Amino acid sequence: MKKYRLFNNRALLMVISLMAVTPLPPVAVAEPPSPLNPASEGAREIANLYWVTFWIALVIFLLVEGLLLYTVIRFRQKDPKVIPPKIHGSTPLEIAWTIAPAVVLLIIFVLMVRTMNAAARPPDNAMPIRVIGHQWWWEFQYPELGIVTGNELYVPVGQPIIAELASDNVIHSFWIPRLAGKIDVVPGQTNTMWFQADMPGNYRGQCAELCGLQHANMNFMVVAVPPDQFELWVRRQQQPAVTASGEAAEGEQLFLNGQCITCHTIAGIQAFGGLGPNLTHFGSRQTIAGLMLRNTPENLVRWLSDPQAVKPGNKMVIERLSRDEVEALAQYLSSLH
Repeated sequence: MKKYRLFNNRALLMVISLMAVTPLPPVAVAEPPSPLNPASEGAREIANLYWVTFWIALVIFLLVEGLLLYTVIRFRQKDPKVIPPKIHGSTPLEIAWTIAPAVVLLIIFVLMVRTMNAAARPPDNAMPIRVIGHQWWWEFQYPELGIVTGNELYVPVGQPIIAELASDNVIHSFWIPRLAGKIDVVPGQTNTMWFQADMPGNYRGQCAELCGLQHANMNFMVVAVPPDQFELWVRRQQQPAVTASGEAAEGEQLFLNGQCITCHTIAGIQAFGGLGPNLTHFGSRQTIAGLMLRNTPENLVRWLSDPQAVKPGNKMVIERLSRDEVEALAQYLSSLH
């Protein structure tokens, strides 16, 4: 009994220790990604189909369970000596309970096909964006604008977007619950989907296909802004990185002379790596590590000090730096607006 209690105490301590070092869930920079709170016409079509199916299923459930309870109570055994009569069956009843489900399923099928067709036809004026799923982050390329970002997808309100989806590793699934349905992201092929944000806001998206250790933290965010604000964002993103000065200049040298340039690109300096996110305007982003941390100087220092402690298993490799070097590097990255 003492050994059993000792084992339980050790297990409890282990759980508490794991909770203490486990990273917090994605930061609340966007509303909860509920498909039942749609913010686009396509998402509303999906939500409407869900509610129609739900109410049909609820009516059938109540009807079946009600008849079952009625039968159990009405025809329960009252006298154990009385043998109930044998009933062969009822042909009209059997025909009815065969046709009725078929009609219900046909109605749902027609509604489903209509919804799928609406989701599959992008408008002619849709803006193309190439989406690449990595382990475990998302890359967004704007081919007509010459912009590349990571994990934060800016779009203008009211503008249809056609996403061209690809993966460089395993199968992912691209899903923005409040804006559109999900679609697989498959290595070696390009799938497409379209969506449109009807009102400004931050819409959380996520990978919906188990893809490895950090699948649960492969989040991204669609930032929908008015068209004039989007144009301003585009002009800023098309500019090269600003020239660093002061402590940020020291961080720039650490970036250029260390391992960072082998994986990351920063327009305007000699950094052309393509394995990690493009960092040209990293300072303007709201989050770090797939929405796990807000993009603040303190969190950036935490991330650069030990990326594996924040997001275990991620692909980022960084040489060990002193506290002052980490702060200088963080200062440089934060200056990239």
